[in-house]
Amino acid sequence: MPTLALKTLRESRRAIIGWTIGICAFAGMYTSFYPQMAANPDLYSKIAMAKYPDSVRKLLGGLENFTTGVGFLQAVIYQLFVPLIFIMCAIVLGNKAIAAPEESKTLELTLTLPIDRKRLVLERFAGLAVSLLAIAVASLIVIMVLGGVVDLDVSFGRVLAAHTGLFLLVLFFGTLALTVGAATGRKALAMAVAGVYAVGGYLAQTLAADVEVMKWLSHLSPFHYYTQGNPLVNGLPVGDYLIILAAVAVLLLTAVLSFDRRDVGV
Repeated sequence: MPTLALKTLRESRRAIIGWTIGICAFAGMYTSFYPQMAANPDLYSKIAMAKYPDSVRKLLGGLENFTTGVGFLQAVIYQLFVPLIFIMCAIVLGNKAIAAPEESKTLELTLTLPIDRKRLVLERFAGLAVSLLAIAVASLIVIMVLGGVVDLDVSFGRVLAAHTGLFLLVLFFGTLALTVGAATGRKALAMAVAGVYAVGGYLAQTLAADVEVMKWLSHLSPFHYYTQGNPLVNGLPVGDYLIILAAVAVLLLTAVLSFDRRDVGV
């Protein structure tokens, strides 16, 4: 692995370990609740319908079939909670790539070395991608192992398809934070832009079915391409995932060009 990518991983190792433990623990804890729901589907369906208003149920994916293995994974793991935590992780790690070391004045030291700026951004991105991939693989293993224990009855291929989408989704937001940091050098701004876009994009996709103006706005959200293919049922939605990947590539190109031209005080 390139030197700067390894340096990125070393600098973020504590954060990576902490986020991995947290996300895996969260996913594992909620997966372990499935047997209770599967044993009493009518009871838990009624409780969910009575407890949550319609607007909240939509944010959680509807909850109509959450007592089945596929419905449970969709509502509890892949719809809101795990993506929310994982996106927060990606934004934090994306911020650590350029904006955080620039604000702490450690990036200037790196740039005094005979290192091309384009290479620096690309290798920082590589470190970010590997970090997120490691967390994604660890959480996938936890879900599959516990899923077998609690008898979720969802094939590995379907879970892998959904988890691939989750990885691409968080990679998008991590790259967005990296790009804003590369363009501005401001950690708080990078965090704010990525966070607001994540919340706005999720709401646009969730409300698209009921609010006319949200229908076209949802196409600007990566959540649209993450959820509309329903990979837990239909398998890998290649076209949708390629769109997210293309957006990541555009953001990375923007980061490279903007950082290469910007004065960072060196």
